[in-house]
Amino acid sequence: MIPIGVVVCVMGGWCTVYLTDTLLRSSSSLKNRYESWLSSNGFTLSPFHIKWHTSIFNRLFARCAHLNPHFLYIWFNAGMVFGILAMFGSVFLLSKTLLQTLSQMMADTPVGSHEQVLQVVVPGVNLPVSQLAYFFIAILISGVIHEFGHGVAALREQVRLNGFGMFMFVVYPGAFVDLFTTHLNLISPVQQLRIFCAGVWHNFMLCVAALSFLFLLPVFMFPFYYTGAGALVTEVMEGSPSSGPRGLFLGDLVTHLEDCPVRGVQDWHNCIQHLSHNPQAGYCVHTAKLQLSWMAGRAYKRLDGTMECCGNNSMSDLCFSYSNNVESKLFACLSVRKTIEASRTCRTNTDCQTDFIPGLCLIPSLENQTRLIRVKHPPQTDMLFVGYPSHLQYSVSLTNFVPRLGFLHPDLPVMLETFCKYLVSLSGALAVVNAVPCFALDGQWILTAFLDATLSSVIQERNNRELIGFFFMLGGSALLAANVALGLWMVTAR
Repeated sequence: MIPIGVVVCVMGGWCTVYLTDTLLRSSSSLKNRYESWLSSNGFTLSPFHIKWHTSIFNRLFARCAHLNPHFLYIWFNAGMVFGILAMFGSVFLLSKTLLQTLSQMMADTPVGSHEQVLQVVVPGVNLPVSQLAYFFIAILISGVIHEFGHGVAALREQVRLNGFGMFMFVVYPGAFVDLFTTHLNLISPVQQLRIFCAGVWHNFMLCVAALSFLFLLPVFMFPFYYTGAGALVTEVMEGSPSSGPRGLFLGDLVTHLEDCPVRGVQDWHNCIQHLSHNPQAGYCVHTAKLQLSWMAGRAYKRLDGTMECCGNNSMSDLCFSYSNNVESKLFACLSVRKTIEASRTCRTNTDCQTDFIPGLCLIPSLENQTRLIRVKHPPQTDMLFVGYPSHLQYSVSLTNFVPRLGFLHPDLPVMLETFCKYLVSLSGALAVVNAVPCFALDGQWILTAFLDATLSSVIQERNNRELIGFFFMLGGSALLAANVALGLWMVTAR
């Protein structure tokens, strides 16, 4: 659920703003000056909504609209084609998402929602509170770029721009452009399409730019950070299996999980998946060392059918199974660190017969699904983890980027990487949602202009074309509303 502290801060902030606004408006001495200040600066206040409108950016929009006429003609024509395709594609995507949601609702064991392209985001539920800043800044930038596209396209088509503005509704920021409606209605449907499609087109190009920056981030960071040497630990969850005196610490460089090399964060996840989906590996131990360290212990079955032979609940001892030439399966309770220190992994005794020194392959006897994993982070002593691999996977935060100089903060590339991912996700979502033929969204005007451009010779009565568009928009609105409602239910109720 959403943290109570966040709700209290939001409600408290809006109550303070509304109370201050009410007091100033009711003051006989300050009312006129206050209202005059709001009007002159373009501010409008209402409960949970602040809007700012200005014309100071009109000259910037005009300059951008006349930079390179030929290029802009190609640019916005490409945007028009993309916008029309996005309108139809968004309907397909929302229909597919709705079917996936319905199948998850009816399934006895719901499949993870990570397979869905579109997801409803609820702060504090499926969006970490620690990443709210990325979320809201990415929304604001995506909205500004979206409206910038509309404004430049409108001026290029000789439609007057009255101004540009920004707003905040509850906690969600946004932007808008104020166009002269009379001019907009006088131009041709194709010109209208260039304007209406410009927003989603610019959101798509922002996605492309953010993705490019994300892929080229190692190149940009190369003078200050290097990659490919391992996964650098940036945070360890307090009280997790990875913490402790012999655990992982901030700045440690993980290079191996058992014999699986870790060159970056993706390798970390891949190695853990590999270790969790394969049987527990054994460790080669010399026969003489085994005899010296063997501790007698009566083996017994656990509830899950696995064997246990360490009855003292020691934090340093573990039950190992092995076989020799006489008996097929034996058990020994041994000190974990002393037993596997500097040992290589094995599957059978044959893997341990080297250098004419007799050795045995000792396999930890653990509960089902748990693993003994040796985490190598030189020059420190190997960390030994016993438990579910997923607990190890998500108990630490890692980055691919290792600072070349001591004063460089390891979180900087992580912040840039995270922000780019949010920008791609939210700008892409804004492009998809705005392209839906739905009332009050860009898709409404894209559909209307598209029908006027394609059906005017077939259906000459404008009212008939508007009726067709109305039914299409009714279906698109219902589709979007169903996705949002069911998505919210899936995220919050389940």
